[in-house]
Formats: sequence, C-alpha cells, structure tokens
Amino acid sequence: MLRLKPVSAPASSVSNAKDQQELLGELPVWNLGDLYSAPDAPEVKADLRWAAEAAAAFNKLYKGRIGALAAAPEGGKEIAAALKAYEEIEDKLGRLISFAGLLYAQDSVNPAYAKFYGDMQGQITTISTDLLFFALELNRVEDDVLAKALEDPALGHYAPWLRDLRAMRPYQLSDELETLLHEKSLTGHAAWNRLFDETMARLTFEVDSETLTVEGALHLLSDHDAAKREVAAHALAKTFKANTPLFTLITNTLAKDKEIEDRLRGFDDIAQSRHIANRVEPEVVEALVDAVRRAYPDLSHRYYAMKAKWLGLDRLEYWDRNAPLPHSDDAVIPWNQARDTVLDAYRGFTPDMAKIAGQFFDKGWIDAPMRAGKATGAFAHPTVPSAHPYVLVNYQGKTRDVMTLAHELGHGVHQVLAAKQGPLMADTPLTLAETASVFGEMLTFRKLLAGAQTKERRKAMLASKVEDMLNTVVRQTAFYTFERRVHTARREGELTSEDIGRIWLDVQGESLGPAIHLGEGYETYWCYISHFIHAPFYVYAYAFGDCLVNSLYAVYEQAQEGFAERYFEMLSAGGTLRHKELLAPFGLDASDPAFWDKGLSMIRGFIDELEAME
Repeated sequence: MLRLKPVSAPASSVSNAKDQQELLGELPVWNLGDLYSAPDAPEVKADLRWAAEAAAAFNKLYKGRIGALAAAPEGGKEIAAALKAYEEIEDKLGRLISFAGLLYAQDSVNPAYAKFYGDMQGQITTISTDLLFFALELNRVEDDVLAKALEDPALGHYAPWLRDLRAMRPYQLSDELETLLHEKSLTGHAAWNRLFDETMARLTFEVDSETLTVEGALHLLSDHDAAKREVAAHALAKTFKANTPLFTLITNTLAKDKEIEDRLRGFDDIAQSRHIANRVEPEVVEALVDAVRRAYPDLSHRYYAMKAKWLGLDRLEYWDRNAPLPHSDDAVIPWNQARDTVLDAYRGFTPDMAKIAGQFFDKGWIDAPMRAGKATGAFAHPTVPSAHPYVLVNYQGKTRDVMTLAHELGHGVHQVLAAKQGPLMADTPLTLAETASVFGEMLTFRKLLAGAQTKERRKAMLASKVEDMLNTVVRQTAFYTFERRVHTARREGELTSEDIGRIWLDVQGESLGPAIHLGEGYETYWCYISHFIHAPFYVYAYAFGDCLVNSLYAVYEQAQEGFAERYFEMLSAGGTLRHKELLAPFGLDASDPAFWDKGLSMIRGFIDELEAME
C-alpha cells in the first residue's frame, strides 16, 4: 500500500500568518480534484464498490489455484493475467487511500477528515484482505516452477516485483496468521500512529506570550536572537515533558508490537524487515553507519567547535545548533523567487527536469502555507501512476525552505518518471528514493553558491549547507543508532521516559560532540521525531541518499556529457533495479566500504573550506 512519507523540515508559527503572507506572496494550496472532488463525491463510493467487487471476484477466481496455474503449460500467461488484474485493483485502492491521507495531512484536526481517513483505512483493509492470499500463494511456488513461468514475456515484465516479493519468502507465516496481522493492523500500529499524529498536531507551546504549534516553536531555534532561541527551546521541553508519558507509552507499544512480529517471522536483526523493504544488504547499511560514526570527530565535532567560536561562545547550547551566523542574510525569500530559483537550477541540469517540476506549480500539485492542523515537515506523495504526485511543504521564506522545496520536487520528478513502471513497480526503495531528492537539493545549492558575490555570503551558504548535510548524515545516523538501542532495550522490558531520555542524550552526545552542551530539557526531544513512529529504521535512508549523491555529483562534475540521460534512466527504473544495477552506469558501487568515505569527503571538504576562511 502506498504511504505518506514525512520528512523533518522547519516551519514557522501560524500566529503571524497575515504578515508572512504579505512577505511571501500568495502560497499555493493543492488541488486534490485529480483524485476526487470531495470525500462524499459519488466517485469515491463507486470506486470503493468497484474495488470490493473486483477483489471478491479475484479471490473467487484465483484463491487456492496459483500453484497449479504457475505449473501449467501456459503458466506464465495465466499468472501475468492475474497480476494485471491485481495491479488494477491496487491502483484503485491506492487512489482512494492517497486522497484520504492527503486530506488528513492537510488538516489532521478536522474531525470530518480524520473520520474519512479512519473509515477509508478500515474499508480498504477489509477489501485488501481478499487479495492477501495472492502474494502468499505466489511465494509458495517452487523456484524452478516460477523460473519456467517467467520465460513467458508477459510474466517476465513482473520479474522485479516477484523478486522483491520473494525476499520475504523465508519469513512468511501461515495464511491465518498473515490475515490476522493484516486485519489487526488497523487497531494496532496504525491506531498508535494516528494517536501520535493527532496529539502532536494539537500540542501548543507558549513563547513570549505567543501560542505556537510545534513547527512554529522549532522554527525559532534558527532565529538570530539567542534569547528567543533559548525561550523557544525551554517551551518545547516544557510541553514535551508534560506529554512524555503518552509518547513513552506509544514508543513502548510500537516497539513491542514490532518485536512480536519480528519473532514470529524469525528475523535475525531488529532492522531486518526495513533492510528487506529497502532492498539493501545489511552489511551495506552497517558499512555506512560505521563510516559515519568514525567520521563524527572530523565532521560534526569539528564543525560545531568552529561554530561556537563564530558565535563567541565556549560551547554551543543545544538551541544554538541551528542558529544562523551573525552576519548571515535573514531576508525573507518570496514564494515566486523560491520557485524560480529551484526551476532555474533544475533547468541548468536539463530542461526536461525543470519541465516536469514546473507542472507541480502550474497544475496545483503543491500545498505550501503553514496552518494549524497541517502535517509537520514536508513530503512528496506519489499517489498512484494513474494520477500524479503531490508535494506538501511548510514554506516560511528561509533559504532552508527553498532547499526543502528543491528536495521534495526531486522526489516529485522521480515519482513522475517512475510512474510508467505501473502500480506494483513504480515504488522505489527508501534508500534510492532519497537520491533524487538530495540531488535536486544539491543542484539548487550549487546554483545559489555560484551566485554568492561576497566572502561573507559564501561562508554563510557553506555553513548552512554543512549544517543541512550534518542533519542529514550525522543526525539521521544517530537517530538510527538511537532506534536500535531503544528497540533492543525494549526486548528486556518496558522503558521509562527517563530510560529513553538517557539513550537519547548518550547517542546525541556521541554524534554532536563536546562543543554542544545538551542541557536540561533536551532529554525530551526524541518525542517529536515522527519517523520513529511511522517508519522504524527509515532514517538511515537519508544518510544513504546524501552520501550516494555526493559521489554521484562528483561523477557529474567530472563528465557531464550524457550524465542527465543516464540519471533519468535511473529514476525511470522505479523499483525494478537494485542499487548495484542502478549505480553501475556511473561507475559507483555502494557495497564497497570505501564508497561511503568517498561520499563523506564532500562534507569534509566544505568544512575544510570554512576553516580556511578563518
């Protein structure tokens, strides 16, 4: 099932929305009409009815027969026909849940939207139960029988999807257990996810007599005024602390829920299900994490010590980590300027990339304003191949907001290109999905950096980029380490808020280094990271994507001719190829342990340049 993919990104308060609008210009609100006109539209009911009838008919026609069909003389054609029918139903269900999910992301505290989303989850779970047998029976087909059937070109088209499906074959449970897990998901982890989202959307933070959302308060941590940063940090800690019992319960419950399923399936490692979903070998992830952790002293520790000197401090408080430099340009960037900046950067790479990204602005595929109840951060949601992606940002006019827009549009371009692979094979593993977004971000940064006309401007831009890269590589790797430790500890029993806080401080201290003081209150800051709730162990995909793009961009700089064509071919492959096959045309291999050091060298080089400016 397709999913919303939240990404951490700062945004501002809604309290000064009128002033902000004047500075930013008119911000677009997406038009979901390409999916459905409204929750009560006749098309919603008609598509639900069609999907339910089609799934029931599919079940009646194929259940219990897949093994025999695969072994038949025309087995390839028979299974291909079944897959085509299955794919059509999946596309319809994906369209319905995408519409409901996007409405919910638009305003999660709207009771009508919340009910519609919950009802749609329930109805789709019921409908898809009729389809569950199909994957289970396909995985019981013997390898030699399936190999023979795959000789038929019609089934050969689906070979990548079958390959990925069968990666779970050793861990597949009985039909009864698989059905139970599927049906109980709505009242299990999905319910706890929703509780987290709605709780976080309703939290308020009092800063200087102003009531802010979590995004508004987090935004102030990058304010020029140190006193305002400190007040915001304490306000965040106060509200987080008041709610840690609930967030601790959610964390304990979801970690235990995952442990039960992992144990039933026989997974050897806490993150094994994520590695399988990401189609990446555990040793590749381990090599990445080891390389980043070894680099902590030369990257984050060194940079934050330098930043403390720039700010005239012996060491930074945790609320100073994302503080702007004293002389950095804090001017608000209007929306139209942000749009032009990103599209110009994309056009400089290839006009085709700008043309695809331009559709998001021209056709109402972006939701940009910050408002109460809206999902935090940013994401690009692919919906289904028969429609198109949508992008959500919380745009507040900072340079980082422009980079977030470039990041999400990179996802969007990728999703548009991959759509031709169809509902089953357009979806890209998280590790490779982040490649397109980070590459789009890098193009935009390089465009802005080339236009820096003073040493001070270049320094501010390099520092901002280094911080973004540290947040992507170092911070996300630390998040992955934190998750591993929390899930491991949970297997020994329930964790208290203090237990989780101690793990958080330990891991953050290791990654950020001695130049940052993690003072009282920071032990609660694990609470708001939605990735821990929605997608356990997702976070290493960011570090994977950033390091991979650093290496990929170096190839682009060395030999630009023909690069854009190869890059588009890589994105157009969707989920049909693994990372080795995708990177081979660029002479790159992520399974080589030295590959990650090469990717980290770009961050190191930026820090070297900043040091040389001193």
